[in-house]
Amino acid sequence: WLKLIGMLGRGGSRLRRNVRGFSNVWGHGTKSFQVADLHAAGEPARVVLGGLPKIPGATSYDHRSYMMQHLDHYRQVLIQEPRGYPCQNVNFVLPSSNPLAEYSIVIGEQGGVYPLMSGHNMICTVTALVELGWIPAEAGETRFALETPGGLVQVTASVSHGKVKRVTLRNVPSFVHTLHAEVDVPTVGIVPVALAYGGMHYCVVEAAAAGLRLEPAMGKEICRLGEMIKVACRQQHPVNHPEMDYPGCDILVFRAAVQPGSPNSSRNVVVMSNGELDWERPETWTGMIDRSPCGTGTSAVMAVLAERGELEVGQVFRHEGILGTVFEGKIVDTVEVAGRRAIVPEISGTAWITQKCEVLVDPTDPFATGYTVGDIW
Repeated sequence: WLKLIGMLGRGGSRLRRNVRGFSNVWGHGTKSFQVADLHAAGEPARVVLGGLPKIPGATSYDHRSYMMQHLDHYRQVLIQEPRGYPCQNVNFVLPSSNPLAEYSIVIGEQGGVYPLMSGHNMICTVTALVELGWIPAEAGETRFALETPGGLVQVTASVSHGKVKRVTLRNVPSFVHTLHAEVDVPTVGIVPVALAYGGMHYCVVEAAAAGLRLEPAMGKEICRLGEMIKVACRQQHPVNHPEMDYPGCDILVFRAAVQPGSPNSSRNVVVMSNGELDWERPETWTGMIDRSPCGTGTSAVMAVLAERGELEVGQVFRHEGILGTVFEGKIVDTVEVAGRRAIVPEISGTAWITQKCEVLVDPTDPFATGYTVGDIW
């Protein structure tokens, strides 16, 4: 095994970190998870409905902190190979102590990221909860709230013949850190950016400033430049949420104009981390693309546009992703967060269940917490 790990190069270093599976963190017997897999506008999400221990904490933020510190192998095993793949995400459905919420949702992504909020993940989770009967719903609109680490999220699910046709989320307040910053990116040069929060801290970049076209064929270059700009931005312009400990930036969105005649407002591609960038190792200068138009990214972009005076309360904002799918956004209110101006965004989209299954971890499995290999990670 040590020889194999050494041969795997960049991926091998990550495999070595996950080799804790040999000691079997799950104890005796086969570990079982009951899950539903979905996608929203092309981006996958796994919703975990069974197989979780009791998670201590009074809030969803507490649940997130505990899982990050003590139960990260739950995230690893469900979204890394051989049971997951680079673009998979996971949503843990937990009891909530908040009397206004149906459930507490902890979101896990690749690279050890636990966002305070995620739009596409929440659209998938809502769809699973309603269509699988965890939240009673009749034809028409069903309204409820879910507790996320970033706060309470109000939900409207439009249901017809048992199918959730559309989910509308009232997201957490979103705001701008700065409209104008410059990032000095190694081997690239100076890139102008904005920094905004929409549930995650976004580095907002005009694609033309990086010499990019936002097309599927450009995916590798989008990932390479996006991850480099994001990490350099985090190092040179660190930010934090003013009301909770959540440092960034932890994600990046490239923006571009839509094709002439398109009914959409703007085109975007979000670059997420799936490992740790090392400036001394160019093979680590990569990430992965959100296949959806991205809910928190849409919220951050709307916050930037509102700060520039380019988007008004009530104005519909149709955000197009790399696959041509669309999330629809709208500013429904303005508030203050620790003395700074913020918008309250609504995000609407649709998700589809792709499978319902049981994920198993055999006690003899050498990859009991999963692994990554540098060919696709």
